[in-house]
Amino acid sequence: MIAQGPIHFLLVDDLEENLLALEALLQREGLVCLKARSGEEALELLLVHDVALALLDVQMPEMDGFQLAEFMRGSDRTRHVPIIFLTAGSADRQRRFRGYEAGAVDFLQKPIEADILRSKAAVFFDMFEQRRRIVAQRDELDRLTGALKEADANKNRFLAVLGHELRNPATALGAGLNLLEKREGTGDAREIRVQMRRSVDHLSRLVDDLLDIARIDQGKISLRLGTILLAELVDFSVSAASPAIEARRHRLTVDLPHDPVELTGDHARLAQVLINLLNNAARYTDSPGTIALSARQEGDAVTIEVSDSGVGIPADQQDAIFTLFAQGPAASGNSRDGLGIGLALVRQLVELHGGTIELAASAPGKGSTFRVTLPLSGPD
Repeated sequence: MIAQGPIHFLLVDDLEENLLALEALLQREGLVCLKARSGEEALELLLVHDVALALLDVQMPEMDGFQLAEFMRGSDRTRHVPIIFLTAGSADRQRRFRGYEAGAVDFLQKPIEADILRSKAAVFFDMFEQRRRIVAQRDELDRLTGALKEADANKNRFLAVLGHELRNPATALGAGLNLLEKREGTGDAREIRVQMRRSVDHLSRLVDDLLDIARIDQGKISLRLGTILLAELVDFSVSAASPAIEARRHRLTVDLPHDPVELTGDHARLAQVLINLLNNAARYTDSPGTIALSARQEGDAVTIEVSDSGVGIPADQQDAIFTLFAQGPAASGNSRDGLGIGLALVRQLVELHGGTIELAASAPGKGSTFRVTLPLSGPD
């Protein structure tokens, strides 16, 4: 539902008692009355507020109602504001003609008949509210259309990347099978099997990431909560990420609290978070580089940071890194690997644990630091 603010209307009369009487007559819930005792005051109010209706006294000193109406018609901001003239003088044909020529929609004679004025004003209030609702709905439709276009573009990019990522290990597997047929029983067979195993692991990782994203989006993923020692979680994650770190000859440092820290969580899912961050640090850091994992307890939470000396993330890309299909700039000699869903998955897993993840610091050529904060008591 699109929320609407109050509707403003303008009363202009040089006599305060007339303004108070008209305000009392027209006031209702959702309306805000703007009062002016001169044409100059009225123009100042119209510069600030959009009004649904202007009721102008004809006979005012300095700038009368007709002159004020002409000023309003000359401005793009107030040109379409409906005007009702109020007059205590004679309403002969010439005066009425001048009023309508100045842009009036009606011309009422004082003393004002309350029911008639309320009825006429209500029509313009309702029209203004309907017009405002239509504009808001149009803006919302524009926003949704833009989101759908972006989602469609993301889908197309994702399908292109997915096709490329699946084709590479599939091609390697096919080539490996052909080589095995020719070299079975030779010393090369073992190395060929190792390469094929890497391709199978790559395919499995891609499929697992896709399934995890689908399960989380559908609310079907469940956490197996238990008591976790922070040191054991970090040790397991570092061991799993070591091949990627060592392959690029990075130096890894780990800094943990001296006292044991226990937290409640899903060991496998939290390890998935840390392994992903460590693998990203290895992937996006030129060889050889440095990677640091540190953790500290802060009250009822534990904060884990993974830093690297890598390529960093440009400022204009930082807001999107936790969205699906986003990828940062690759390190030299290292192609963009994966589907660009790793950090989106990491964020969802962290949030399932009641925690938060943020890019604490990053700049091109100066590396990145990701900070994960998890409650020791686990998700609520």
